[in-house]
Amino acid sequence: MYQWRKFDFFEEKLGGGKCKIPEEITGKIECASSGRGKLVIGCDDGTVSLLDRGLNFNFGFQAHTSSVLFLQMLKQRNFLVSIGEDEQISPQQSGMCLKVFDLDKMQPEGSSTTSPDCIGILRIFTNQFPQAKITSFLVLEEAPPILLIAIGLDNGCIYCIKGDIARERITRFKLQVDSPSGDGNSSVTGLGFRVEGQALLLFAVTPNSVSLFNMQSQPPRRQTLDQIGCSVHSVAMSDRSELIIGRPEAVYFYEVDGRGPCWAFEGDKKFLGWYRGYLLCVIADQRNGRNTFNIYDLKNRLIAHSLAVKEVSHMLCEWGNIILIMTDKSALCIGEKDMESKLDMLFKKNLYTVAINLVQTQQADASATAEVLRKYGDHLYSKQDYDEAMAQYIHTIGHLEPSYVIQKFLDAQRIYNLTNYLESLHEKGFASKDHTTLLLNCYTKLKDVEKLNVFIKNDDGVGEHKFDVETAIRVCRAANYHEHAMYVAKRAGRHEWYLKILLEDLGRYDEALQYISSLEPSQAGVTVKEYGKILVEHKPAETIDILMRLCTEDKELAKRGTSNGDYLSMLPSPVDFLNIFIHHPQSLMDFLEKYADKVKDSPAQVEIHNTLLELYLSIDLNFPSISQANNGTDFSIKERTVSNGKLVADGKNSSPEKDTLERQEKGLHLLKSAWPSDLEHPLYDVDLAIILCEMNAFKEGLLYLYEKLKLFKEVVACYMQAHDHEGLIACCKRLGDSGKGGDPALWADLLKYFGELGEDCSKEVKEVLTYIERDDILPPIIVLQTLSRNPCLTLSVIKDYIARKLEQESKLIEEDRRAIEKYQEDTMAMRKEIQDLRTNARIFQLSKCTACTFTLDLPAVHFMCMHSFHQRCLGDNEKECPECASEYRSVMEMKRSLEQNSKDQDRFFQQVKSSKDGFSIIAEYFGKGIISKTSIGPTGSARSSSISSSSGF
Repeated sequence: MYQWRKFDFFEEKLGGGKCKIPEEITGKIECASSGRGKLVIGCDDGTVSLLDRGLNFNFGFQAHTSSVLFLQMLKQRNFLVSIGEDEQISPQQSGMCLKVFDLDKMQPEGSSTTSPDCIGILRIFTNQFPQAKITSFLVLEEAPPILLIAIGLDNGCIYCIKGDIARERITRFKLQVDSPSGDGNSSVTGLGFRVEGQALLLFAVTPNSVSLFNMQSQPPRRQTLDQIGCSVHSVAMSDRSELIIGRPEAVYFYEVDGRGPCWAFEGDKKFLGWYRGYLLCVIADQRNGRNTFNIYDLKNRLIAHSLAVKEVSHMLCEWGNIILIMTDKSALCIGEKDMESKLDMLFKKNLYTVAINLVQTQQADASATAEVLRKYGDHLYSKQDYDEAMAQYIHTIGHLEPSYVIQKFLDAQRIYNLTNYLESLHEKGFASKDHTTLLLNCYTKLKDVEKLNVFIKNDDGVGEHKFDVETAIRVCRAANYHEHAMYVAKRAGRHEWYLKILLEDLGRYDEALQYISSLEPSQAGVTVKEYGKILVEHKPAETIDILMRLCTEDKELAKRGTSNGDYLSMLPSPVDFLNIFIHHPQSLMDFLEKYADKVKDSPAQVEIHNTLLELYLSIDLNFPSISQANNGTDFSIKERTVSNGKLVADGKNSSPEKDTLERQEKGLHLLKSAWPSDLEHPLYDVDLAIILCEMNAFKEGLLYLYEKLKLFKEVVACYMQAHDHEGLIACCKRLGDSGKGGDPALWADLLKYFGELGEDCSKEVKEVLTYIERDDILPPIIVLQTLSRNPCLTLSVIKDYIARKLEQESKLIEEDRRAIEKYQEDTMAMRKEIQDLRTNARIFQLSKCTACTFTLDLPAVHFMCMHSFHQRCLGDNEKECPECASEYRSVMEMKRSLEQNSKDQDRFFQQVKSSKDGFSIIAEYFGKGIISKTSIGPTGSARSSSISSSSGF
């Protein structure tokens, strides 16, 4: 035990040895207690004094008349319990009393003394509890206001008082420890309560025994724990409710089941105490009579403080300090140094293991422990004990910045230690991407494949969370550990990395295709989009098969019974994969053709057809088969055909032309099949198709599209541009027939074309004139003007046409002349009749009524139309002739209709536009009087006049 190191972890407070008990305390100190920030001292004169933190006198009061023997401050309430001698009421009754003071309730201000209220007084000894010398005293606070007071006597008995003393509701009972003996070895020298859940236990110590009472049983059951004991003041309780007794040979600890640890501290134990995990001992050396105060740290096996002291009368703990009261009324206050000071002391002595144990046993925070471990590691590192230094650094993980340790061992080239540290970082979950990179680089430099396998292929299912997956893949790949990188990628579900390694590093295309086939459709689609270019380049057919399965098959959707339209809309579209064929148009064409053949109602049908049209109509499509033929399979054919020079040249020229023609045929077929007659719009972009046909000079497709769009002039323009006269005339025959929905104006355009051609085209012009003459499309003057621009045409070309037109015009002129003469004669006759009506009288000679055919008599009515009626036959309508009224009304209705039509300008212009001879329509409008400057008055000459005569006019 003498081998324990001694340290100065404590220091003297309040001026060291110069501290004294205040002079206000004049009596001999018999007892002392502490608690609730107070130090309470009882003297032989019956006074009790309270001291503050600086051991200054606060106040005192007379607790007992004679002497204060025992004191105890309660913890839960600010109560003070004392035992002392008071005046005897009678010789038979002892003056020993127990009092309870409420320190929160003081005497009124007008009183002469300052003293707390005494809320309870109790006589300790009665007839049932005979008087004996009190040797120990202890109070346990149960549920307030219940107290359990144990009083140990020199006869081996313990008097127990339980209840509310202030209300005198108490019960008394007696416990017997040892049978009384005359030598005083049966006195109770120490007491200690222990609470375990609902159980209450009482330790009792005599000079010859250690006993335990179970207070729950009735009566309390006694159990002897040991046959040795100790004297007064050598009993204490630890913070774990262990009983501690001090004997000259050792210090013993007791649990409820018996003796526990034993510490062989030699010397007479005058005082024993417990403070924050430290054992406090005042030991008397019998050889020199000196007293030593030791503070033992039992966990770390060191003496935290050792000090020679005078004779001690009391030992207390309060305010975080240890207070020793000497017999000469001097005092010593000792306080523990802070953790930093203690550690600095240890660091100066390089006692790092002690420092580590100290911070761990005193439950310092983890960062403080890590700092001690770091300093210990630095110390070992400076001594080049790298293995042990790394062991300390590993314990700092989570608190010490890893770069601090890594930098040290990188500089020292201690790659093995660094590997261990990085492994621990990953195991504890504090590794970053850079740490993963460094660890894997360490493995690869050490060529430690076994450790790499353990790190990468950890079978406990947690390995994938110990490191950054992407970093591990990247480092393994860079170090050519492709299998390890692939394992990590596959296990973590990083399909893109797995395929990247297979395709870019290993070139295992078949395996990559097989892996993609095993993935879920959504994942497979993503991977194909990313790596499809490489796959198409090396395995086009297999890649197309995978794409077909992705775009046309989904077993899960099929099982659900999804409708065909919804089913296709939920599948990937071929349009999503077009970019992977950017350098392989032939493969793209094959893929889209297969898809279009299998899926007829795809939502992306228009986009697919547009893409196919681009491929079909492109002239300079670079077929992979051609480019590969020069370097691969067809090389032998080239060699064989060299001797036949002609054959080689033909083969070179014919193959691309043949392929182009085949693709154009496919393109024309697609243009026609994707525009069924029952659809207004085709299943492709018409504007794009026209642009493609024009860019690639695909005449057949362009003509088809123009005809479907009824752009007849553009169709004719195509033939004109190609100078295809025969096709041009045939086109006009097909598209210029108005009876079949054609446009006759095409013949006029055709005539204009020949008129501006600048070459001899007499045959064609004669044929065109035949159709122009047949449908009367152009006037002869326009024909002459148009053809006169071509210097290569002679008059003989149009001689017969002009003769026929002149003869026809002469006949029309003659017919018009006869019609004019007839109209002029009719007009003259009408004017003469009107003049006659205006200037001459009319003689009415009818003798019968036109209505009833009876003889006409008066009164009668005669009309200018030479009809006569009885007035009674006309009724109320005498203003118009009943016979001529219907004809008159039809004429007036026609006039109103013409006037109304004159205001309908749209109808007029529509008739002019749709008529072959617009001038005739205008002449007709003039002839009907619709277009005229003359305004018609409200009363016209056509109004019927009537003359009513009652005198026989």
